[in-house]
Amino acid sequence: MSNRTYRLVVGAFLLFFLYFDLNSGVYALIMVLCLEGMFNILIPDAINRRRYGDSLSGNDENLAPIQNKSRFSFSAERAWRLIVALMLLLTFVLFNAYFNSYFRDYFQLFSPQFMAQFAYINWFFPWFLGFAIFGAGISGVCPVLITVKWIGFK
Repeated sequence: MSNRTYRLVVGAFLLFFLYFDLNSGVYALIMVLCLEGMFNILIPDAINRRRYGDSLSGNDENLAPIQNKSRFSFSAERAWRLIVALMLLLTFVLFNAYFNSYFRDYFQLFSPQFMAQFAYINWFFPWFLGFAIFGAGISGVCPVLITVKWIGFK
């Protein structure tokens, strides 16, 4: 499994979970992305090691046309997973929790009038992320990953 195929699967799962309003599936996807990013146990690499042994790695794609020297000893794929998990966490989990009446008493950081201006983020940004990740899996061009590599992650 390549990282491109992985992005296609993650985007498809995210769109599936959002379409059928399966919040627990989105939460599980966020958790998997966070765990992969934190502990550097990437699912495509684990599948490739299981299928082909240690001789084949999933890092043979040339996704980014930029060949900079890495400034950080942190994988761009790990950074991508953490960025996606963070964006989903901020937009899906926190806004859902804020607009849910049960949690509204606990999230009084901003006034309800201020937060009502950002109510569209609750549905728009997770869907945008789902379509962007799915499109990156289909086309092989992920602007976030290219930017992360350009910044200096390896």
